Amino acid sequence: MYQSNYRGWLGRLWHWVFLSLCSLIFLLLIGPLLVIIPLSFNADSYFTFSEGMLRLDPEAFSLKWYREILHTPNRPGSHGSEWASAAWTSLYIGICATLIATALGTVAAIGLSRPEMPYRRIIMAFLISPMIVPIIITAAGIFAYYSKYHLAYTDLGIILAHAVLGTPFVIIAVTATLTGFDTQYLRASYSLGARPIKTFARVVLPLTFPGIMTGALFAFVTSLDEIVVVIFLASEEQITLPRLIWSGIRQEITLTILAVATIMVTLSVLILISVELLRRRTERYLAPQSANRA
Repeated sequence: MYQSNYRGWLGRLWHWVFLSLCSLIFLLLIGPLLVIIPLSFNADSYFTFSEGMLRLDPEAFSLKWYREILHTPNRPGSHGSEWASAAWTSLYIGICATLIATALGTVAAIGLSRPEMPYRRIIMAFLISPMIVPIIITAAGIFAYYSKYHLAYTDLGIILAHAVLGTPFVIIAVTATLTGFDTQYLRASYSLGARPIKTFARVVLPLTFPGIMTGALFAFVTSLDEIVVVIFLASEEQITLPRLIWSGIRQEITLTILAVATIMVTLSVLILISVELLRRRTERYLAPQSANRA
């Protein structure tokens, strides 16, 4: 950060105080990850850094906890690893919930972006309420409602609940993309005789694709990380990764949990990088439109 030579002592003091505060906040946010990731390679079965790890001794590091993910025996009567089975369940629920949330959120965002839509602010506030209402209240309400229709303790119920939690992210991402959308493309499409469905498929969908994908990635991460709703709605056989991690911490603490957490962190980082690339692509697309309107 450039520091001007013309600043007084007060300006220089604030400069270093600001840097210290930013560093402290960054450390508080990233600190747990700085502990979890190296400990997942610990050759010993302890949640502490051994003397060998502090000396950077190669023998103190091991991949056995990552191999344990694939070789941990599953429940009696089933085959494969318990962690692999939980990962498959999380991916299955996450992908299905993401598809539903993406479809619903995209349609809702397009409808809310139309100027003739009545009560847009009220509807928008209602649709994004799952992001604002405490998750424990949302989970209790979903459980009470789904129990009446026999959706509790079913895969469909968990998928629909995760779709409810992921839809607001899609709505916000797609709405942000539609803010800079040039409606002249729609008028040109209609003037050439295209029907609304064809206009959506050929014009709206390609131009809003970065926002749709951004919302879908956030919806997937939300589903992959959700545990409160799973505790309310899932049966004993429906074990997701967050639920298995929570059970492992309460019953049997092993460094396999840290290995799984490291994999999930890596996946989240890759998703965030994808979101950033999509954001930059959207900015490159919107820049020429803004210049043309100006």
